[in-house]
Parts: sequence; structure tokens; C-alpha cells
Amino acid sequence: MTILRPALADSLRALKLSGMLETLDARLAQAQGGDLGYLEFLQILCDDEITRREQVAMSRRLRRARFDTETTLEGFDFSANSKLPAAQIRDLAALRWLQAGESIILYGAVGVGKTHVAQAMGHLAIRAGAEVRFHKTSRILADLAGGHADRTFDKRLAAHVKADLLILDDFAMREFTPGQADDLYELISQRIAEGRSNAITANRAPQDWYPLFPNPVVAESLLDRLINNSHQVFMNGPSYRPNKRPNAPAPAPGK
Repeated sequence: MTILRPALADSLRALKLSGMLETLDARLAQAQGGDLGYLEFLQILCDDEITRREQVAMSRRLRRARFDTETTLEGFDFSANSKLPAAQIRDLAALRWLQAGESIILYGAVGVGKTHVAQAMGHLAIRAGAEVRFHKTSRILADLAGGHADRTFDKRLAAHVKADLLILDDFAMREFTPGQADDLYELISQRIAEGRSNAITANRAPQDWYPLFPNPVVAESLLDRLINNSHQVFMNGPSYRPNKRPNAPAPAPGK
């Protein structure tokens, strides 16, 4: 095999099967040891290549998501806050809402982990093969406003509509301007119409969002569609952030 290896490596790279090279020696050793038949050897090499491609694709989707931090639900300490609806959150982790084109709204006190859970849901969606985008609501509104200035609004809007899951963090922090309200209407109504999911985090309860819109008609049309298409998760209790400080004490056993 030492004579054939350079030509084989070149062939695998030409076929874009370089992932096989990473495990070829180990698989050859298994085959020579009698652990693998010819077809098994070929099948396992193909599986190695598929695994490599899936890992590369997932890494790309994670980069495109632009999370603030890469968090997972496995890394969330539910025991830190007994008031959290842990069962509801774990049920949402099955992503049936994403498959159905529905949305989730995580709302409640400051610091209870809403953004962590939203990004963790996004991480799960990426593992399932979905395209996810994470934005602070103020930033996505600024981006859309820039589209009005340079006449690229339709292009920017289409890019934001395209993702399977759009996470809007810190929604309804303050009153919206008429332009922001109109842009939100275009964004969210189009995403809902196309069956794409949204995940929203907010300190205010959904029923308190209506007065933040200058035009009641826009508020009713937008929020009724969004709220009626969403699973609402009320997150209350003490702040989760002290648990994330450097050198934070570990939870006591059973806590």
C-alpha cells in the first residue's frame, strides 16, 4: 500500500473524499486483522466521509448563525432556578414546533436565561440541519433601515426571511418608530406566510407589546399573527447570570 498511497490519496482528493484519508490507516488495520470484509471496509470508509461532511456542514451553519455565545440545552443548569418551566422547555427541544413552522416566545425577568435557551434551541436546530440566524432586534432593525437608505431593502429582507429559524433577542425593549414597526411587519409576516419559525426573547409579556407600536393597526396585524403562531414560555425567578461568573461555586449535590 505504501507504493499506491500517493496515487490513492490524489484520487480521493480529486473525488472530494479526503475524509476517508483521515481514517484509512485505522480501517486498513481492521481489515488486515480480519475484522472487516471487503464490503464492510468500503461501507465504513463511506460512513467516515459522510460523518466528516456532516461535521463540516454543521460548523458552517454554526458560523452563519452568529450566536453571541455557542450554548446548548445540555449546558443549562435547570436546577439553579426551580421556577423555570423545565418540562416545557425540554418538550420544545424536540423541535416539533420548528418542523410545523411555528414559533416560540421566551419572556420574563432579566437574566433568567432566555437568551441562553433561545440560542440552545438554535443549536439543536442546526444539529437537525436547519439554517439559523441570531440577531439582537435593534441590530436587525438597523440593518433593514440601512436598506431603505441604499435601496437594498428587498435584498436584505429576503436574506433575513430565508433562514429556517430567526432568533430575535431583546424584543420589545422600547417603543418602535413607525419605520421600525413597518419593517418588523414585513419581516415577521413574510416569515410566517412562508412557514418559517421565529424564536423571540423579551422582558415584557406579549400582551404588553401592543402599546410599543405607534400604529395600532400594524400592531394588531403583526402581533396577532406572531402570538397566535407561537408557544409562549414564561421564565421567572432569580437571575441565572451569577452561575456563569468566573469561579462561580458549583451547585450543591442534588440542587
